[in-house]
Amino acid sequence: MENPTQIYWNLKLVAAAGALEKNGYEAKIVESKEEAATLIKDELLPSLAPKTVSWGGSLSFTATGLYHAIRDAGDYEIIDTYDKSLEGEAKIQRRREALDSDVYFTGTNALTENGWLVNLDMIGNRVAAMTFGPRNVVVVCGRNKLVPGLEEAMQRIKDYSAPVNAMRLDMKTPCRKTGVCHDCDSPERICNTWTIQEKCFPKGRIHVILVNEDLGF
Repeated sequence: MENPTQIYWNLKLVAAAGALEKNGYEAKIVESKEEAATLIKDELLPSLAPKTVSWGGSLSFTATGLYHAIRDAGDYEIIDTYDKSLEGEAKIQRRREALDSDVYFTGTNALTENGWLVNLDMIGNRVAAMTFGPRNVVVVCGRNKLVPGLEEAMQRIKDYSAPVNAMRLDMKTPCRKTGVCHDCDSPERICNTWTIQEKCFPKGRIHVILVNEDLGF
């Protein structure tokens, strides 16, 4: 018998893809992060023909191996916001430059079953790029990000994604110590800017790659 877990999630992802497409997004379903990388490298990027490529913070994107593959291939001009040599204003400036890229890669904190992308950002560069700026946005989304609705999306982000990311980034916030959101006033608070994207405008600008495995937080 085929893997029932994969079958279950494939059914959920097919429905989510239909909702996304109804809302103006482009949506594709793949079974693994490796398949996502192949689809993006061999099909999506050639079809978009970008000159410049950049990315926002996303463990889902980096899990595919695309960061190094695209950066090192030499096929595109890279606006590398992950460059660890950058500090202070230089890092912020690089993030500003990324907003004018042809293709911008990121993940999403949550995806609702009716096809809404829900995100919460610290600085805002990632959600800014998702809403406006880059000519095309590619969102890599694992099945673990799929939730029934907006309330569950916001709860998932506050109760899980934000505390775990605060721990990962070693931020000086209460949730890093307790695992619980305190709606804090910490200078290193990562929960500052919400975005809820109900529709994609212009139609087809955002491409969502739905992956039938867990990716990121």
